Amino acid sequence: MINEVNSLRFIVAGGGTGGHIYPALAIARGLQNRYPGSKIFYVGTTRGMESDIVPKEGLPFKGITAAGLERKLSFRNLMVLWQAGRGFLQTLEIVRNWRPDLVIGTGGYVCGPVVLAAAFCKVPTLIHEQNAFPGVTNRILSRFAGRVAVTFADSIQYFPRQEKVRLTGLPVRPEILTANRVKAIKKLGLPDNGFLLLSFGGSRGAHTLNEAMVQVIKFYANDPRLHMLHVTGKLGHLDFHDRCAASGINLCDIRNVTIASYLYNMQDALAAADLVISRAGAATLAELTVLGIPSILIPYPYASENHQEFNARALEKEKASLVVLDRDLNGDVLCTMVTELIGDRDRLLSMGAASKRMGKKHALEDIMDFADELIKGKNG
Repeated sequence: MINEVNSLRFIVAGGGTGGHIYPALAIARGLQNRYPGSKIFYVGTTRGMESDIVPKEGLPFKGITAAGLERKLSFRNLMVLWQAGRGFLQTLEIVRNWRPDLVIGTGGYVCGPVVLAAAFCKVPTLIHEQNAFPGVTNRILSRFAGRVAVTFADSIQYFPRQEKVRLTGLPVRPEILTANRVKAIKKLGLPDNGFLLLSFGGSRGAHTLNEAMVQVIKFYANDPRLHMLHVTGKLGHLDFHDRCAASGINLCDIRNVTIASYLYNMQDALAAADLVISRAGAATLAELTVLGIPSILIPYPYASENHQEFNARALEKEKASLVVLDRDLNGDVLCTMVTELIGDRDRLLSMGAASKRMGKKHALEDIMDFADELIKGKNG
C-alpha cells in the first residue's frame, strides 16, 4: 500500500542556472498538487541562484557543497572531487533524516551527490534532462537513477539504458498556457490584425542579436506588414539605443517598433507573436513549441557542451525553426530570413504546425505519472 498522501516526502534538486531551477520548482509544485499535504525539501548549492530563488518560493532549502569538473586534468578537479565527497556525505545525512519517498533531480552538478546518496539509501530516484544533448552529470546519474524523463526525443540515444527513459517534455509556466492572443494584443497595444515579430535574448540580453536587430529595425521601419517587439536585456539596453542612434535611427519616429529592456509579461508577448527570434534554451523552446510558434534560433555559443545548438537543431530537423549560428549572425542575414518568412505565410503556418507537434502541453502531468510509478513501486 502507498503511504498516506499527507505523509509523502520528496527531495527535489537542481541548481546553477534557471534552466535547472525553474523546472525543479515546477515539479515541486506539481508534486504538491498531485499529493496534497506532501512535504518538499529542496537541495541545491550554497552559491547557486537557487539559494536565493527557492526560499522566496516558500520551500525549505538546504545548500550543500558541490562543484563541476573541468574537462582536463587539473588541481581544481582534485578539489572538486573532495567537494563532491563532502556533498555526498551532507546529502546522505539529509536523506537519512528526511526519509523521502522519492528524490528528483533536474540537472546541474548538485544533482550528483543528491541522486547518488538517494540511490545508496535505496530511495527511488528520477532525473529530468532539459536539453537535446544531456549534460555530463545526468549521463552519469542515469546509470544509478530509477527513471529518466527527457524534453527532446533526440536525447534518448545518449543514455546507456534507454528502457529507463521516457519522453515527457519540459514543464512550462501555467500563465504561458492560459494567455489569450486577443487579450495579449490589446495589453501590448498592437494592431488587431498585425504581424508581430518578437525578438529577445534572455534577461541579460544577447549582444550579437542586439547588433543584428538594429539593422532589422532600420530595414522594416514603419513597414505596415509587421510590428517589432525587441527585448534588449537589461545589460544591453543603453548600448542598443546608442547603436540605433549611431545608425541614424530615431526610435521615436518609428511607429511599428517597441523596445523593452525586460518583459515581465512575456506570456502576453508569446501569445501575440507570429514569429520569434531567440536563443535556444530548453525552457524557451518548450514555450515556443507548446504554443506552436515558428522561430529563428540563434544558439548561445558558450552554453555548456554546446547544448543550445543541439536543442535548436532538434527543432530545425522537424522544420519548426530556422537556425543561424551566433558567429554567422548579422543584420543582413536576419533581414533575409525574416523577409523570406513573412513573405511566405504557408511556410510560416507549416513551421507553426511542426512546432506545435513537438510541444508537450501535459509535460508536468506526464512527469507526475512517471514519479507516481516509482512511488507505487516502492510502496506497493
